[in-house]
Amino acid sequence: MSASVLPFLETAAQHLVQSVPLAQASETVGSVLAHLAGNVFDSVEAIYIVDENGHLQGLVRLVNLLTAPQHRKLGEIMTLQPPTAHPHDDQEKVAGLAVTYGLVDVPVVDRQGYFLGVVPAQSLIAILRREHIEDLHRLTGIRGEDSQARHALEAPPTRRARDRLPWLLVGLLGSILATFVVSRFESTLEARVFVSFFVPGIVYLADAIGTQTEAIVVRGLSFNHNTSLRSLLTGELWTGLLIGLALGGLSFPLVLVAFANLQLAFAVALTIVTAGGVATSVGLFFPWLLHSIGKDPAFGSGPVATIVQDVMSLLIYFLIVQFFGV
Repeated sequence: MSASVLPFLETAAQHLVQSVPLAQASETVGSVLAHLAGNVFDSVEAIYIVDENGHLQGLVRLVNLLTAPQHRKLGEIMTLQPPTAHPHDDQEKVAGLAVTYGLVDVPVVDRQGYFLGVVPAQSLIAILRREHIEDLHRLTGIRGEDSQARHALEAPPTRRARDRLPWLLVGLLGSILATFVVSRFESTLEARVFVSFFVPGIVYLADAIGTQTEAIVVRGLSFNHNTSLRSLLTGELWTGLLIGLALGGLSFPLVLVAFANLQLAFAVALTIVTAGGVATSVGLFFPWLLHSIGKDPAFGSGPVATIVQDVMSLLIYFLIVQFFGV
């Protein structure tokens, strides 16, 4: 390996293995199979075709090699210009290539196309697991990136509290804002106390819808770097409205039967519909914003998006209640 290919943390170079079967396009299937016998490789999922200077030209999957006639030349059956990674590419991007293109291992080349090795299947599985755990931590506002954060249940209580507190402090400020919003409608609550019965359910539904969106968007942004905000927002807004329509439609007859109040039933149903659209939009916007400024889309978006959804859901509910004259 050249001196420029160093095992940088969380990059393709960290997981690179070099002992893989190599061949040239002019070789036959039979000669390559004979060469494989008795040799030990770090990965044998594919035969990598290189030219005389070591530049990657293509690959032949092992399953295709075993079923091809032995007189066929590799150049006739190889996959040209397979997706490749560079040594400095982030490990999550490498795993994304494997998922997107159905690769068992990912070839790694330098900027000149010189073949360096592959990121093998076992490493790809480990990368996906590690990134999944890190995303879950960041979605819940745990800021640590090291092994202690990945083993959060084993860390000392003081460490756990230190990792979780920063974004929860933002949540504390948001909860104060939510309290202020409710206090602005004190007269409405005093006159019609039953209005308050639906606050926990509306807030919960908005949080649940938003949390689903955040999880989907965080994973999607990790693997897809070319999706525009407009297309994402349009899709999630319609999704949230459809979910809200379904839940609101179910809630309307239940509230009407239980309270015999048509205005209240309309107010609750319309709030759920509106809050559904808002929750998906908020759940999408915060991860997208962090992603667009070069930050991890999962980092802290959960606690922040949750409190924003809570405040907006409360505000929407009370304004609709006042509009319908409940």
